[in-house]
Amino acid sequence: MSSFIQMLRQSWQQTNSLLCVGLDPDPAKFPGALANRTEAIFAFCRDIVDATAPYASAFKPQIAYFAAHRAEDQLEQLIAHIHLHHPGLPVILDAKRGDIGSTAQQYAREAFERYRADAVTVNPYMGFDSLEPYLEHAGKGVIVLCRTSNPGGSDLQFLDAGGRPLYQVVAQLAAQQWNASGELGLVVGATFPQEIEIVRQITGDMPLLIPGIGAQGGDVEATVRAGRTTSGAGMLINSSRAIIYAGKGDDFAQAAALAAQKTRDQINAYR
Repeated sequence: MSSFIQMLRQSWQQTNSLLCVGLDPDPAKFPGALANRTEAIFAFCRDIVDATAPYASAFKPQIAYFAAHRAEDQLEQLIAHIHLHHPGLPVILDAKRGDIGSTAQQYAREAFERYRADAVTVNPYMGFDSLEPYLEHAGKGVIVLCRTSNPGGSDLQFLDAGGRPLYQVVAQLAAQQWNASGELGLVVGATFPQEIEIVRQITGDMPLLIPGIGAQGGDVEATVRAGRTTSGAGMLINSSRAIIYAGKGDDFAQAAALAAQKTRDQINAYR
């Protein structure tokens, strides 16, 4: 079985795409054809996945959008569907977990054994021992929050830590001390392309999950130029709402496919 990093590299090459499609299903935004369906969340996401898979290098379901609607079983179904019908496209469970000891062990089991995700996002605020239980799952990816796309991220991430911002310390720790498994990545927001460039300089070819284009307004050209590796890859540039809600009618999947294709092509124009 391929590791997360191996899957990523193969996916970037085979799909010619750096686009990660985020799956944030909100039933209030579903088209009428899905209204009152028992498994509407799964059906919506499945159709989005099947339509956008030709243009994506990965998928990123956000766990809160499922758990809030008691739809964790539909999340399990969805990830199983992706693995079965779109093998080779990694699934990143966006959970942003951050706890220590036996609790972190349970979160890791949830992500990798229950949901069978290929990678999970984690919060490093509690230090390395909060990441260790995830690293014990061989071949699974651990994507560490570093420089997030939200405005409030600067409240802590820009605090002075020995003469440099805290996010740079996190990047260096991830690249040099925490990455014993070789399966680490970092989250760096597209809303801060200068910081993307700095993180790339610190981390070498470590993969970067980059949210913030689309609905959050990040600049695609600046993001790609700042974050690409020498091979023109190294990034999972995520777009969620701008793709999955591109259409409001029963042709929502086709609209999502067009939005995904356009976004992929826009990214590739600057690689």
